Amino acid sequence: MSSSPSQPRRSRRAKIIGSVIAVLAMAGLGGLAWYLTHQSPAGSPGGAPGAAAGPGGPGGGGGGGRGGRGGGMATTVGVATAERTDIPVTLDALGTVTAAATATVRPQVSGILQKVHFSEGQLVKAGQVMATIDPRPFEMALMQASGTRQRNEAQLDSAKVTLERYRTLLTQDSIARQEVDTQAALVKQLQGTAMTDRAAEGVARLNLGYTQVKAPITGRVGLRVIDMGNLVGSGDANGIAVITQLSPIDVEFAVPQDRVPDLQGRIRDSASLPATAFDRTRTTSLAKGEFKALDNQVDVQTGTVRAKARFANDDQALFPSQFVNLRLELRTIKDAVVVPVTALRHGSTGDFVYVLNPSERTVAVRPVTRGQATVDKVEVKTGLKAGEQVITEGADRLKDGAKVTLPTDKPAAGAAGGRRRQREGAPR
Repeated sequence: MSSSPSQPRRSRRAKIIGSVIAVLAMAGLGGLAWYLTHQSPAGSPGGAPGAAAGPGGPGGGGGGGRGGRGGGMATTVGVATAERTDIPVTLDALGTVTAAATATVRPQVSGILQKVHFSEGQLVKAGQVMATIDPRPFEMALMQASGTRQRNEAQLDSAKVTLERYRTLLTQDSIARQEVDTQAALVKQLQGTAMTDRAAEGVARLNLGYTQVKAPITGRVGLRVIDMGNLVGSGDANGIAVITQLSPIDVEFAVPQDRVPDLQGRIRDSASLPATAFDRTRTTSLAKGEFKALDNQVDVQTGTVRAKARFANDDQALFPSQFVNLRLELRTIKDAVVVPVTALRHGSTGDFVYVLNPSERTVAVRPVTRGQATVDKVEVKTGLKAGEQVITEGADRLKDGAKVTLPTDKPAAGAAGGRRRQREGAPR
């Protein structure tokens, strides 16, 4: 069955119609794109009144809230006032809490540990009895030394009486001088023996006293390392316990070598430098103290010098080997002109700030010299006076002479009316 000649003609007609529709659709999309990209800032089409570009840029010198030098749009900025205040010059460092003194309690004589008079973790005072060693052998030794001393002192007394008698007989020419000299030498010999006996008695008395093991320092007792009934002596490496002094307590920290001259100057002035210990977040103050000492050499590996601050630590807030953040106050700068840190800018020619002209709502570049800085404030040594306003936010979009607006400024009535008329005249 042969196909009709009209079918190829209908197929060609359909292709032509489809091509025309595609071309019209593309033209429509292009027109829509042109319309969207040529609208005015107020939302009206590009050909609407008020959208014509003037010498100052799009929208003319006063249209759509634009203005300032060169016709640029005014930038909304944050401002702050330069003020006079005292700035503390501080040194921040990471420190380690160290005990002012640590002592291992060891007995000074050997014997059986008879009693323990402390509890683990207890706070003890210097001189407090911590343990008792069996005293009986030392009591016997003291008695023996006392007996020997008394015997020899009695012999010395007898020799002295004989010497006096010999001297009397010598004056009567009834005895030879040799016998007198021999008796005098015997007296001296017995005097030396008596002195040795008194020393031996003193040693025996000391050893008896050492059976009472006492705390050498005030502090906190650690864990007990020996129990009752054990034989202890002065050669024991671990001793009976370890006492760590907690009040006062020290914090060791490192001072950068560049800050050492400033610190040494304050030390030469015999100044008291306050120190504050903070926790690891630098938000909570743990204790307050003062600078104690500076080491005598620089660590060549770190370029720092070790230093020490001392704290009373009455509330036991600091613990040995604890890591803390230390802040040492070196001096205080009086009546310094300060601004927020965000107001200070850095350029190729140095530091500067944008100073606000309140009446004209314009800014001017002002070169300044920075000084000491805190966390949120920085000192301005030269170039700025107290009471002047500086830009703290939005300065990245500014230049010298730019016009700005403040968050507290209200929109002008003329500008609001112009925007309202633009909305009313815009095509729907």
